[in-house]
Amino acid sequence: MTLWHLILLALIQGITEFLPVSSSGHLVLLPNLTGLADQGQLLDVAVHVGTLAAVILYFWSDVRMGLLGVPRMLTGRIDTAGAKLAFLLMIATIPVVLVGLVLHLTGLDDAMRSVAVIGWSMLIFGLVLYWADQRGPQVQKAEGWNTRDAIILGLWQAVALIPGTSRSGITITGARFLGYDRQSAARIAMLMSIPTIAASGVLLGVDALVSANLAALRDGAIAAAFAFVAALAALSLMMRLLQSVSFTPYVIYRVVLGVVLLWIAYA
Repeated sequence: MTLWHLILLALIQGITEFLPVSSSGHLVLLPNLTGLADQGQLLDVAVHVGTLAAVILYFWSDVRMGLLGVPRMLTGRIDTAGAKLAFLLMIATIPVVLVGLVLHLTGLDDAMRSVAVIGWSMLIFGLVLYWADQRGPQVQKAEGWNTRDAIILGLWQAVALIPGTSRSGITITGARFLGYDRQSAARIAMLMSIPTIAASGVLLGVDALVSANLAALRDGAIAAAFAFVAALAALSLMMRLLQSVSFTPYVIYRVVLGVVLLWIAYA
């Protein structure tokens, strides 16, 4: 694969992974709309690894606290902030892992990778995000995240397996419906992405690595590096903007892109 194609792929993944606009949807659209060869599963995994590294670095204090809390959680002692965070992230990840495994084994994940599905998902879930953001109260902080909310947001996150939905977008939507303020909703969504992306990488990476050669691994490393830089920049910008801006600009982008995609799909 050419260098510019790798960079384009990495930039799309890096910029869109943590914005509520669906990175997977954009990755599916890249070959469909440009005529470029499908990047394949290995590169999909590689750019996700790059974005995973970016979110871990950005939220390192939370990640470190959660990791230190894992041993206590595994012994049933949810009595520290770190153990609580590790437990809640585990609970929130279970639905998407189970549903993702079913879709992968049945082949339905590939069946949904169409322009029409992405268009409808972009449009519908963009409007749902707008509704949640405008109607949801901003009374809860990320520090108040509890088991009930982790289960609910885990179910919301499972919906993101529909291409075009946006994993971050749908979890932010769910968090805003639950009353979390914008920055807290985004923070919870980003932390939830860590075990989810890791689980997805393991699930898809095993198959991809079996048939990988040195050239493919080299391309994957390049794409991962560029995705890391792009994701870190996009994440930093979004978290800063949420201090004064709502999610409406992302909704407008989703609606416009959704309408265009539906026109392409049904024209």
